[in-house]
Amino acid sequence: ESMATTREYHTATLFSSGKVLVTGGPGSSGSVTSSELYDPSTGQWNTTASMTTARSRHTATLLSSGKVLVSGGFGSSGHLAGSELYDPSTGQWDTTESMATTREYHTATLFSSGKVLVTGGPGSSGSVTSSELYDPST
Repeated sequence: ESMATTREYHTATLFSSGKVLVTGGPGSSGSVTSSELYDPSTGQWNTTASMTTARSRHTATLLSSGKVLVSGGFGSSGHLAGSELYDPSTGQWDTTESMATTREYHTATLFSSGKVLVTGGPGSSGSVTSSELYDPST
């Protein structure tokens, strides 16, 4: 079966359940807010709640809580600093603390402490050399 939305520069995040959350990416008419879940046990794609911001070239990090942190990327307004959290238990997105710097094509690394290090990537002012630490407990 195929996804409902054509996408590239999206993310795919594997949950411990085996399901995969696919978010964002430019579709046929620009960056999209849509998200889909793939269930390998059924081979089916199902739409889930849409992100609050259309984005591509972002990161998606599975947190120790089981939620997914999506940060940065590129959207209709340009480079993004915003972040949001997907809760698989509710299937909903909530905005969370924005990064200090806009960035796309960056990296996000989960530490054993549960914090996420976001580094690099181009931003609205050119190449970004800074790093930021996201703490989901705050």
